[in-house]
Amino acid sequence: MVKTIAVLALPGVQLLDVSGPLDVFAQANVEAGRKVYELFVVATEPGPIRSSSGVRLLPDLVIGKPGQPFHTLLVAGAPAAERMEMNTTLLEWIRSCAKRTRRYGSVCTGAFPLAAAGLLDGRRITTHWAASERLAQAYPKVTVEGDALYVRDGKLRTAAGVTAGLDLALTLVEEDLGREIAMRVASQLVMFFKRPGGQLQFSRKGSAQPSGRSALQEVQRWVAANPALPLTVKALAAHTGQSPRHFARLFHAEVGITPAAWVEATRIEAARRLLEGGHDAPKQVAAKCGFANADTLRRAFVKHVGVTPAEFRKRHGHGAIEE
Repeated sequence: MVKTIAVLALPGVQLLDVSGPLDVFAQANVEAGRKVYELFVVATEPGPIRSSSGVRLLPDLVIGKPGQPFHTLLVAGAPAAERMEMNTTLLEWIRSCAKRTRRYGSVCTGAFPLAAAGLLDGRRITTHWAASERLAQAYPKVTVEGDALYVRDGKLRTAAGVTAGLDLALTLVEEDLGREIAMRVASQLVMFFKRPGGQLQFSRKGSAQPSGRSALQEVQRWVAANPALPLTVKALAAHTGQSPRHFARLFHAEVGITPAAWVEATRIEAARRLLEGGHDAPKQVAAKCGFANADTLRRAFVKHVGVTPAEFRKRHGHGAIEE
């Protein structure tokens, strides 16, 4: 039986959130030697859909009532999705469709319309790393797994940012057609069958701009410029001319995290830059970034980035390092 795959594209949609998964399903048809999937792009209103890049898509369908009985519905992300006003017609159509599909889900910030429709309450999901905390705050009934590339929860499937939509589509092909077909699709599209690591390796959360009052911003810039120094609370407080207790309270109140947490995140960001652009061994990176040794760096790096420094450099740097 042919499986109908619908991708809902909101105004300003990220083009790859639509085209990426559809190309995976289209290639699966080729590898299977038959039409397994019938693909549709769905718009919220008649006429071309202008994507975030300016390219226009011609939709196959426009939302209506009730939602069509697709096999799979995916909501594509858009840079403005979390700020977009979701009207009643759109939310009712999404809810109606989701009830009648075998599976439904989202790519990137397409999770926001699903959340607004109440379809993520009590569920485990993922979304783009830059939006995960905001989604969790806006919808506290949703469990957001910030490092996951994709998450399966019942009939719900969600993918992280942009290219993770291809990873998600490939897992759906594996569900439907088996591992061999999915591996052939991955080979033809020159993509990982199972991408190593999570999305935190791409995150730039540690690159926070200095915040708080001017004295706190100045000490944050000093920390970023001198990650190898012994940056204790006492040292930071002395740099601002305050007592350690008062400094710690003020820093947490205005910056939102403890001084120690901010220092560690800043050191991790410094280590990322060295691993991306240099050839220092782990112990050298650790010393330059204020970590006691390579093992301490490794533990902190895995906590923040989700992979080891060696794995990170292999994927994002210019050269190999010794373990």
